[in-house]
Amino acid sequence: MSPVRLNGSTSGYTELDAPAVAGNNNIKLPTGNGSAYQVVRNGATAGSLEFTDKIVSGTAVASTSGTSIDFTGIPSWVKRVTVMFDQVSTNGTSNPIIQLGTSGGIQATNYRGLAAYVTGAGAQTATQITTGFVIWNFNNTAAAVGQGSAIFNILDSATGIWTMQSCTARSDTNWVSYAAGSKTLSGTLDRVRITTVNGTDTFDAGLINILYE
Repeated sequence: MSPVRLNGSTSGYTELDAPAVAGNNNIKLPTGNGSAYQVVRNGATAGSLEFTDKIVSGTAVASTSGTSIDFTGIPSWVKRVTVMFDQVSTNGTSNPIIQLGTSGGIQATNYRGLAAYVTGAGAQTATQITTGFVIWNFNNTAAAVGQGSAIFNILDSATGIWTMQSCTARSDTNWVSYAAGSKTLSGTLDRVRITTVNGTDTFDAGLINILYE
């Protein structure tokens, strides 16, 4: 098959070359031009192209009320999720955690990992929680204010294994917390919940958002 050349209004052209293949391949171009800095990818149907952002930002949520904050509607193609916190606080002492979920709901068991914090004096304490990923564990109090981010990556789509790493800081004192872990989901990730270990402490300050890609 001869290449197809698309001529512009000035000298020069764009050439489209098809490889030697048996059968026919159909590629449907998206409608319109998309937006600046977007990329083109396969849509829900292979061969049907669509414009999309490289990284999709959720809508920031004020963490000023409620015992949990959910981000839902995460697409099935997502391989990485970042949860970001700024000046987040609760009215109690229970450590904040992140839980992952599927269309069947939030999963609150069998999390693997450890969180630890370091004080300005060099003291270290570690915490292991199996009901979710600990965001920070620096002697949480009602006065504690935390910020930072947690990153989740899919390790194996076939088995639903996700890994996590995070680094957060307590801005009302000189403490830093870091964590790592993994969770095997019984389904495709489509939601993230931020709550506390006891599930009853209420968020009373801050802002939380997610990015996914």
